[in-house]
Amino acid sequence: MNTTMRAIEISTLGGPEVLTLCARPIPAPGVGEVLIRVAYAGVNRPDALQRSGSYAPPPGASDLPGLEASGHISAIGPGVAALREGDAVCALLPGGGYAEYVTAPASHCLPIPSGMPLEQAACLPETFFTVWSNVFMAGGLKAGQTFLVHGGTSGIGTTAIQLAHRFGARVFASAGSYEKVKACESLGAERGINYRDEDFVTVMTEAGRADLILDMVGGSYIPRNIKSLKTGGRLQMIAFLDGPKVDLNFAEIMVRRLTIGGTTLRPQSVAAKAAIAEDLRAKVWPLLDAGRIRPVIDRSFPLADAAAAHTALEADHIGKIVMSVNEGATS
Repeated sequence: MNTTMRAIEISTLGGPEVLTLCARPIPAPGVGEVLIRVAYAGVNRPDALQRSGSYAPPPGASDLPGLEASGHISAIGPGVAALREGDAVCALLPGGGYAEYVTAPASHCLPIPSGMPLEQAACLPETFFTVWSNVFMAGGLKAGQTFLVHGGTSGIGTTAIQLAHRFGARVFASAGSYEKVKACESLGAERGINYRDEDFVTVMTEAGRADLILDMVGGSYIPRNIKSLKTGGRLQMIAFLDGPKVDLNFAEIMVRRLTIGGTTLRPQSVAAKAAIAEDLRAKVWPLLDAGRIRPVIDRSFPLADAAAAHTALEADHIGKIVMSVNEGATS
């Protein structure tokens, strides 16, 4: 096997143009890790934030971007018993996915769902780990409850709509055009809300308000989310596209017994992410195996066109952006 690989590095902080093709040493798996020959890498907003200097990798993680990938296991590190060389997996990564090879904790690898191409499987880990841990594990969404997700046609949004719908919730989703509203509704949303023409607070109040809101916008949305929640409702924050700071009257939160929470996935411990993986394997992977839910892909780019992939990520799109890494990769 070669000792070097193609990878995309962040040559300097800035726009998509700073993503540069380079040669790097192939990493070796450590204790509890596997080496994956990457077929496809998912492209996510945290990658763009890292590129711009707003989201540094956690200590010990690769400086290369890329938080999810699909492919085949090429080597096994010490202490790994459940996986074998040649196994097809998708994996949540601490970084390094924009490369021909990447290491990952074995406990963060999940099998490729039955009949799913590797291209689609690369889109699973980052969004499914995020949605499951926030909406169901932390947010406690139950069948019959009302759920609102902002950014309904993002990778997170399309995943959240499908999962919440399949687990019996009433689903509402905000999006920025009528085309996107229709896309949300086709995935299982009872009502898409065009935030350019409609007030989501009014829509949710007329619908009886939400038990849980998943928000990646923040800023001015935060007090409006509060008004959109039922008594005892929960607001779960995962990003702040509109900024993290806002004036907020906590009296309403206290009187109506509201809960505000939030998480970031990447800095969590190996054990914490392994627990999410096990929950997904038991409760969500059967739905993927049966074809009842599927990741939505907007476009695919070659690894060498990473800058174009990031440009697409930061423009209008529906679903996930993915990059093909190793030529000729198959399911």
